[in-house]
Amino acid sequence: MQIAYFDCFSGVSGDMILGALIDAGLELHKLESELRKLNISGYTFKTEKTTRKGLSGTRFIINEHEEKDHAERHLKDIEEIIDRSDLEDDIKSSSKKIFHELAHVEAKIHNRDPGDVHFHEIGGLDSIIDIVGSLLGLKMLGIEAVYASRIPVGTGFVECAHGTLPLPAPATLELLKDIPIYASSVEKELVTPTGIGILKNVAKSFGIIPEMKIRRIGYGAGRRELKIPNLLRIWVGEISEHREYEEDDVILIETNLDDMNPEFFGYTSEKLLEGGALDVFMTPIFMKKNRPGTLLSVLITPDKLEETLSMVFAETTSLGIRLNRLERKKLQRELITVDTIFGRIKIKVGRIGQETMNISPEYDDCKEIAVRQGIPLKRVYEEAKAAAGKLLIDKR
Repeated sequence: MQIAYFDCFSGVSGDMILGALIDAGLELHKLESELRKLNISGYTFKTEKTTRKGLSGTRFIINEHEEKDHAERHLKDIEEIIDRSDLEDDIKSSSKKIFHELAHVEAKIHNRDPGDVHFHEIGGLDSIIDIVGSLLGLKMLGIEAVYASRIPVGTGFVECAHGTLPLPAPATLELLKDIPIYASSVEKELVTPTGIGILKNVAKSFGIIPEMKIRRIGYGAGRRELKIPNLLRIWVGEISEHREYEEDDVILIETNLDDMNPEFFGYTSEKLLEGGALDVFMTPIFMKKNRPGTLLSVLITPDKLEETLSMVFAETTSLGIRLNRLERKKLQRELITVDTIFGRIKIKVGRIGQETMNISPEYDDCKEIAVRQGIPLKRVYEEAKAAAGKLLIDKR
């Protein structure tokens, strides 16, 4: 399976994505042929090799020849261009989804209806080419899955059609919701709405590099010289289709406790799980001066961080919490229900591809049957597991 990882150490924009794809092997004349299916004129584009702080990259440049009055478009204008085009349906659908999200973000910020939004910065031909071209480029390179790094955001202010705005620009910041970001010391705009709009809609996750064999590397150059190389790096490589796992990024919260009433641990654990924690566990430890203590560990998704930190500080005696950002690999999961001689029981099935790796009956279902019918829990569990195994074999 061929994948791409976007290393956004200097931010991301639409033209940088296209530059990186071309630098990684996307053939310009083939891209140009596909873009003609948009059936629009008034532009030309080219590429040029350049350097940023001594590193070589490809810059993608669009020259518009339209009159200025035609550069502002509403969402429906852009959708009509895409719908009338000869592009394949998947490219049409993904392109419209990106523009739809951009329109809703602009509408929210400026308190307008999405249909009334004028796309000053993102309605010109350049952004239509950037968005459609990036989707085409990924498909033409045979990329089946996309991943990206955390996103750096610049500081300062930017001039735009609405005046002077703080960085990250409001539209960009809105699009960055639920994506891990970090502050850069660069006082320039590093992330554009078009760039993050594309990545947000194609990337499976933002964070740790997936396990891969790198085959090609490309660098897409930004327009400006910065104090760091103004480049977007793409790594194109392969992961094994036969041992493919589901992946996500998680945070492990840990704190040492030696002065908390042990009776409170059960309640705290229940509250954390109700609040969305993936797992909560406690480990006996010895602390300073050989004092016995407890290591509280909580596994969460990144979006639950602030909520979980507040809960841990409120419900425990902790004065400090450690954070570890981790990559998690999971079996593909499916929940099925089987009929047994004791009744219906839910089963969790873990797979890699078509191969079943684990069959796990739901504990609460088995316990309820065991208590109600007065039979050993392990007997219910074994019957459920055998019934699930037979059902899965019959499905093959």
